[in-house]
Amino acid sequence: MSFELINSKLLVGFGTTCLLFLLTLVLSLPLGLLIMFGLKCPFKPIKWLCNVFVWAIRGTPLMLQLFVVFYVPSMLFGLRIFSFTSTTVFDGRFIAALITFVINYACYFSVIFRGGVDNISRGQFEAGKVLGMTKSQIFFKVILLQVIKTVIPPVSNEVITLVKDTSLARVISVAEIFFINETEILTKAIVWPLFYIGVFFLLFVGLLTVLFNYIEKKLSYFKA
Repeated sequence: MSFELINSKLLVGFGTTCLLFLLTLVLSLPLGLLIMFGLKCPFKPIKWLCNVFVWAIRGTPLMLQLFVVFYVPSMLFGLRIFSFTSTTVFDGRFIAALITFVINYACYFSVIFRGGVDNISRGQFEAGKVLGMTKSQIFFKVILLQVIKTVIPPVSNEVITLVKDTSLARVISVAEIFFINETEILTKAIVWPLFYIGVFFLLFVGLLTVLFNYIEKKLSYFKA
C-alpha cells in the first residue's frame, strides 16, 4: 500500500475521531446538567433513580458499555438497531459509540456540576429570593456562571480524557484513527502511523489545554 494511501486513511481516521469527540462533548454537557438536576431533585424516587444510574455508569468500564449498547439489543430482543451501514460516517457502529460516549460522560459531568452547585453559598440563594427572583432566575443569572468557574478544571480533565477514550470505539469496529490503520500497523509491520497518531493526540490535547487555560483566565473575575 502506498504512502499516500495510508496518509489518506489516517486523515479519514482523524476526521472520525474528531467528529466523535465534538458530538460527544456537545451532547453530553447539557445532558449532564439535566442529570444533575435529577441528582438534586427533591422528589426522592427521581433522585434515587438518577443516583443509581450514575453509579452504574461510573462503576462499569466504558468498553463494556460499548458492547452492551451495540450487541445487547439484538442478542436479547432481536432488535438490530445499529446494524445499518451508510456511505457516510454515521453508520450504526458510529451511532452506537456516540450514544455510549454521551451517556458515559454525561454521568461524569453531572457529578462535577453537582459538586459545583453544592460549593455555592446558600446565602446567595437566599439573597436572590429576597430580591424577588424565581428559582430559575437565581440559578441561571447568579449561580451558573460561578459554577462554571468552579467546574472548569475537573471538566477540562474529563474532556482531555474523552479525547483519548475515543480510541475505545475501535472495539465495535468504528473507523476511528486506530481501527482504520490497524491492518497496516499489524500485518505490514509498519511503525510510522503510530507516531502520526501520537502526534495527533498530543496536538489535540495541547490545543484543549491552551483553550481551557484561556477560559479560566477569562473567568478569573470571580476570585475574591
